[in-house]
Amino acid sequence: MDLLIASKGGAMKPGGKYRPYPPVGLAGRKWPDRAITTAPVWCSVDLRDGNQALIDPMDVTRKRRLFEVLVRMGFKEIEVGFPSASQPDFDFVRLLIEENLVPDDVTIQVLTQAREELIARTFEAVRGARHVIMHLYNSTSTLQRKVVFGLERHGIVEIAVRGAEKIKQLASAEPETDFTFEYSPESFTGTELDFAQEICEAVLEVWSPTPEHKAILNLPATVEMSTPNIYADQIEWCDRNFRMRDSFILSIHPHNDRGSAVAATELAMMAGAERVEGTLFGNGERTGNVDLVTLAMNLFSQGVDPRLDVSNIDDIRRVVEASNQLPVHPRHPYAGELVYTAFSGSHQDAIKKGMEAHAKSGDELWEVPYLPIDPHDVGRTYEAIIRVNSQSGKGGVAYILKNDYHLDVPRRLQIEFMRVIQEITDITGKEITPPEIWNAFDSTYLNPQGWLELVEHETSDHAASNGAGSTRLEAVVRVAGDQRTVVGRDGGGLRGGDWRGAGRRLGGGDEPQHPHGLAPGGGQRRQPAGRGRFVIETQDEAGFRVVGFGFQCPRAPFPYSYSWPLLGSARGRPRFSRIR
Repeated sequence: MDLLIASKGGAMKPGGKYRPYPPVGLAGRKWPDRAITTAPVWCSVDLRDGNQALIDPMDVTRKRRLFEVLVRMGFKEIEVGFPSASQPDFDFVRLLIEENLVPDDVTIQVLTQAREELIARTFEAVRGARHVIMHLYNSTSTLQRKVVFGLERHGIVEIAVRGAEKIKQLASAEPETDFTFEYSPESFTGTELDFAQEICEAVLEVWSPTPEHKAILNLPATVEMSTPNIYADQIEWCDRNFRMRDSFILSIHPHNDRGSAVAATELAMMAGAERVEGTLFGNGERTGNVDLVTLAMNLFSQGVDPRLDVSNIDDIRRVVEASNQLPVHPRHPYAGELVYTAFSGSHQDAIKKGMEAHAKSGDELWEVPYLPIDPHDVGRTYEAIIRVNSQSGKGGVAYILKNDYHLDVPRRLQIEFMRVIQEITDITGKEITPPEIWNAFDSTYLNPQGWLELVEHETSDHAASNGAGSTRLEAVVRVAGDQRTVVGRDGGGLRGGDWRGAGRRLGGGDEPQHPHGLAPGGGQRRQPAGRGRFVIETQDEAGFRVVGFGFQCPRAPFPYSYSWPLLGSARGRPRFSRIR
């Protein structure tokens, strides 16, 4: 049964319902030619802006645990609550102060509306703290002035100025606390630039900041309304035109309504922003705040010190998920479960070759296709870089066999075994895990009831007239149920029956390769000591190519005495059998 979706007119048409956001008339903009070379001042608002957006706001235990993680990461400014808005927020601020949980080099930030009784309550909450950012805000957008407050510009300015005066008055009565004043014209992106300048400068006139003791002007994209370049233009306009520029820190607080908060933040930093407020992994109202982890890692990947420690990203993610009771998406930049994983065959092949080239080069510079950073830098391993499903290729399977099971498979065998894996994934339609890949290898190639079996063998050493030694091998084998004897000497191949050139390894050369090994059975991830890997190629009685993969026993000359040698046919027969 078809599901029919009806709409007016048959298609989405904005018509007169929406209008484009106006550009900024900024001549000679400089931000496009700038690069980000230093990290901004970071301020986490997880415990306030993030918390107020949760279905179930954090209790004290969850808040405290998240606060401790923020401190360990290196945040020096942390907005810890809106104490005049709720008793839990008030109590948490008091807990931090009374139990001396705030390090000396960390400043707590508290938010308050521009109402006298709420400001007074906020000062009660922070009494006794060493360093406090008192964050004042009121809405300034044209829309809210019209539909929420019913006030003209001068009325909105009066609200902000009265709030600023009250903050200055109460702060003067608390000399033991080092206060920094912050003002946000809420919904800055919906506010005319000249009015944003007017109200911000009016607040600064009250606070009288200096270059030695700066205020903070925070210009929030409370709702993201435009492309990132327009936000950057707005920030550069303010950076150019606001008075007392040497006496305030230009801060931004982007939201992610259009999905471009990270880009908007980076362009705004190029435009003059010195400080960024946001949350870990972008939690926040609606589509969230800007993600500070992504911003920090973007800097790190460009060789810029982010001044935040994200080296244990999985532990950070687990605490944030437990605190917010919301999952971090598997595709979330840098932190998601799958972001360092490739399923595509061509990607897997490029990653495998890139990892091998990087290991051989010994160069510190990280250059691996499809991996913009080294997963080790954030505490990840290489184990999950490649995972296999129906979209994968031989390179991915070969990487897993080599990385997880120390089995370095040559190219022709990769092609052969990939057909087995492809059959499995085509049938299941799902990912196949490393243990399942090993089980497929085991059942396909190590089955003792195969086409070719070793019944018994005997070796003997012989001295030649020139003093050189040689080893003779005589073996009884069973080929498709038919028992026969084969004889050979080292370097001369096996003779008898229909084995021709069985001593020839794929890839040339006579010496076995020793760097890799394989643990037999069960997919155990260990390397047997003293056994070298070897591959041999021969033909069966019908002329089909036969490939072998096995291990040379210690103290046994190649290519005769082996542990678990594997032989099989490339066409039409069971591929490999275990020779015991």
